[in-house]
Amino acid sequence: MQYSSDSVEHLVEQFARLPTIGRKTARRLAAYVLKMSRDEVVGLADALVAVKDRVRSCKVCHNVTDDELCGICRATRRDRSVVCVVEEANDVMAIERTNEYDGLYHVLGGVISPLDGVGPDDLRIRELVERVRTSRAARVAEPDASGDGSDPTPPVAIVEIILAMNPNTEGDTTAYYLAQILQPFGVKVSRIARGLPIGSDLEYADEATLSRALEARGTL
Repeated sequence: MQYSSDSVEHLVEQFARLPTIGRKTARRLAAYVLKMSRDEVVGLADALVAVKDRVRSCKVCHNVTDDELCGICRATRRDRSVVCVVEEANDVMAIERTNEYDGLYHVLGGVISPLDGVGPDDLRIRELVERVRTSRAARVAEPDASGDGSDPTPPVAIVEIILAMNPNTEGDTTAYYLAQILQPFGVKVSRIARGLPIGSDLEYADEATLSRALEARGTL
């Protein structure tokens, strides 16, 4: 069934192109837009255009930002010796919501997936390697820019890389690849633990999840 208005039908088609949005949901969104005031619609349209015109990739971590550097990379109180590697910018927001991590990030822009034609060269892996190499070289070559120990912001070497890949085949492949290419730099490479979610029951957990939970067990 289609709307009698070509304009509305075109809007439905555009909504339906979005991820996880089927035509039924697209029609509901179009109907909601029809009920919005013109100012609200203009505000929505302006926000969409601004995202394309203003948002860029942070030159250090490749998180989304309106400026050259994102707010996390600009923050002076973050631990710059630790970098958490994630697949997409949404993963940064997920980790930040925990309020448990105060290091920096590196957004790969995806994972290695041969079936989808995505290889290491299609991700920001070279940029990650360069960050590690540069940070460690700077720390060795220039431990104190002033030479008297008074430099308030001396170069900080990256000492740990935390891999926060999704727990699937592509994530495992990417994590293994990163661990191998980072090994020569002498940095600690860790990966976030995987196991049972809080509030779940053991009897309903699948074998793979239980296996991972046992492997990642900790001491009390």
